[in-house]
Amino acid sequence: MRFMLPTHRRARLLVLPMVALILSACSSTSGSPPNVLSSGGPGSIGSAPPSPAGSRPSSPAIVTITEPAPNAVIAGSTAHVVLTLANATIVPATSTNLRPDQGHLHLYVDGVLVSMNYGLVQDLPVHPGTYSLKAEFVAADHAPFDPRVWSPQIVFTVK
Repeated sequence: MRFMLPTHRRARLLVLPMVALILSACSSTSGSPPNVLSSGGPGSIGSAPPSPAGSRPSSPAIVTITEPAPNAVIAGSTAHVVLTLANATIVPATSTNLRPDQGHLHLYVDGVLVSMNYGLVQDLPVHPGTYSLKAEFVAADHAPFDPRVWSPQIVFTVK
């Protein structure tokens, strides 16, 4: 199954993950490698390599995907995604002044980062098939908290 976004969004999505990786590498306090999305193979969502003690804050945030519902079957070419965020707020600006209760949301489809969202609602273009969806609340510098703040993964099907 192939997940396609409009050309202008694909171009933006190619640049944004690189910015996040660069910011992550710049925020490191030792010679450790930058955070990566996966330790389980290409395209999978895994944990970041261990970071030096105290280098990343933890967060009390809880992120949940409320739409689509787990195992939902939807029709059409758009998946309406709704998230909830508890114990934290989304900030519109990228910053290196990190607070555990402020940050951004990253949305992953089939283990691939497709959105760096400043809100809780988004429509994603989809084609028929089955998708896994997961969201992560990240710090204001777009790098993960330690431990990472993931939503439970949901699976939905487009008919």
